[in-house]
Amino acid sequence: MSELIVRRLLVDMEAPIARHWCDGDPFRTAFLNALSMSFPVGEQFFIDAVRGGFKALPEQAQQRFQAQVQGFVGQEATHRRLHGLYNDHLAQLGMVNGWAPRSQARLKQLEGADPRHPLAITAAYEHFTAIFATWLLEHPGVLGKQDPRLATLWLWHSAEEAEHRTVAFDLYQALDGSHEWRIRWFRRVSYGFLLDALRQTLDNLRRDGTLWQWRTWAGAGRFLFGRDGLIRNTFGAWRDYFRRDFHPAQHDASASAAWLEANERQYVPVGRQVPGQTGLAAQQHRG
Repeated sequence: MSELIVRRLLVDMEAPIARHWCDGDPFRTAFLNALSMSFPVGEQFFIDAVRGGFKALPEQAQQRFQAQVQGFVGQEATHRRLHGLYNDHLAQLGMVNGWAPRSQARLKQLEGADPRHPLAITAAYEHFTAIFATWLLEHPGVLGKQDPRLATLWLWHSAEEAEHRTVAFDLYQALDGSHEWRIRWFRRVSYGFLLDALRQTLDNLRRDGTLWQWRTWAGAGRFLFGRDGLIRNTFGAWRDYFRRDFHPAQHDASASAAWLEANERQYVPVGRQVPGQTGLAAQQHRG
């Protein structure tokens, strides 16, 4: 397993965000903002799921996973904090986050469940984020040049998502999670994620006043279905998850390593946390 480094991103998240920060494109802006709105709740769930899976392992197996779990928790806690600041700016622009409370209500139903179920859900979401992250790292131009700070935030987040894409999956396998349940949860997550992403994006566009503009949907078509479009270029990777012999490491993550190496001045490595401890985000960003 490769080492997972927790990094403090050197960006100013106090500065306001422009209404159409993503190259002036309403759809791309609304879609990326929608994803950000889902992250704090989702990433806390992923942290809790991975911690729960780690605690369910035999002590000998815990030693094998300890460093990976520490890195995963640290990275996700950092993402959660920065996207929380990002989302505060969106609220000031009049955006209303309906995705987060819907997710919280659904996830609450899993309290007390076998730890393999939250892990299977986490592995499914991590597959979505990893394939989106790889696509974004390979097509950074979609972020535009209007706000280099947010472009850096998205690319850094993407690099770390691709970097830790195997952790939840490996824990699920180590706990003898079945292929059948892995696929069952992946189908549910796929449906729920796409529906929630569409619903929040449409609401963002409605509140922005650009829902019924021609340029919004022309931009959406290019972004999703163009030659380098998101859906056109990630469908095969999404489908791979259904294979019985699938493992996330089978997908190339070289774009993640290349971005992290080329952008070392954009972040500072920080300390790691022992699984199960609290207050990591505050500890990491104290300075």
